[in-house]
Amino acid sequence: MVTTAPTSYRICTRCVMDTSDPDITFDDQGRCNHCTEYDRLVKIFVSTEAERQSRLDQLVARIAAAGKGREYDCVIGLSGGVDSSYVAYLVARQLGLRPLAVHLDNGWNSNLAVSNIERIVNHLSIDLFTEVLDWDEFRDLQLAFLRASTPDSEIPTDHAITAVLMDQARRHRIRYIIGGSNIRTEAIMPAAWSQGIRDWRYISSVQRRFGTQSLTTFPHFSIFQFARRKLSGQRWVNILDYVDYRKSEVVPLLERELGWEPYGTKHGESVYTRFFQNYILPTKFGYDKRRGHLASLVCAGEISRDEALATLEQPAATAEQNEQDRLFVAKKLGVTPDEFDEIMALPKKTMYDYPTYETAWWHEAMRAVYRAPRLLRTRRAR
Repeated sequence: MVTTAPTSYRICTRCVMDTSDPDITFDDQGRCNHCTEYDRLVKIFVSTEAERQSRLDQLVARIAAAGKGREYDCVIGLSGGVDSSYVAYLVARQLGLRPLAVHLDNGWNSNLAVSNIERIVNHLSIDLFTEVLDWDEFRDLQLAFLRASTPDSEIPTDHAITAVLMDQARRHRIRYIIGGSNIRTEAIMPAAWSQGIRDWRYISSVQRRFGTQSLTTFPHFSIFQFARRKLSGQRWVNILDYVDYRKSEVVPLLERELGWEPYGTKHGESVYTRFFQNYILPTKFGYDKRRGHLASLVCAGEISRDEALATLEQPAATAEQNEQDRLFVAKKLGVTPDEFDEIMALPKKTMYDYPTYETAWWHEAMRAVYRAPRLLRTRRAR
């Protein structure tokens, strides 16, 4: 099978990924590298119907045993979005585990997200810990990333969420952190569109160069701290890979069982995330993250390729919604609309224009530490 890098616009013949990913390649049938990688990951990490219940039962037994005698046996992140809300329902109600729900308040929660989170914890009778970021620090960090002109402006939030989850697990001596990511519906997302979630060297270097204050309270972790937590026994589990997770069925379940209300758009729980994905990424970088999500759903068989293409023909948000969000975001960040537009007009950069862990000589050794458990699971799956 021959793979080639495109020299002009192309779109995958199987999914809907195209040359908006600068690193995409195609085989001689016109299928992209994302499809190939998707199939590989599903084979390794997603249970077949025959083995799914057995693997899930074994996992739940391990989590319960590790948490015996403690107040909680696992930590879950809760944003109020579809995935995290279903994880809370699955873990607490269907599997009978005792989770501590953790929420990161970065100042951008929509009102609906706040009410959805309240409904979830009340209906499920689970405890909630909320980490509220220092707004002045975080606002300065977000502006620094916008001025760095990379497509990674959501990285600070994602990094902080990971840090808080690990800190709460350590504080309560909980071994298992249960995430809401899953291979079937989220495996396809080009690295060029956003990267550096665990790269504190990258994040701190951007802040030093473009920020105006020190990050004294911002939750963070170095690559060494992350590796040490893994070696000490802290485990991340994407539990949705252990069940037959179909978003088309989950949304009505959440509405019926928890009183959860839909947002009408992916990541509508966060005003900034909504604006970032609907406006900043496509306007400045030409990246439409819906394409990656839809490509995953096509490969999962949840929607057809034609349905995905029809969705992409429609704008992610109306011009009126984008303009309303632009004015709101600029004001909340403390810049004028004109200053925001000047930031948007800055030359495009990538993570590799700044110091990162990946450019450090010791990075490959640390990466091997992180990949070791995954490689072991791969061997067991064969």
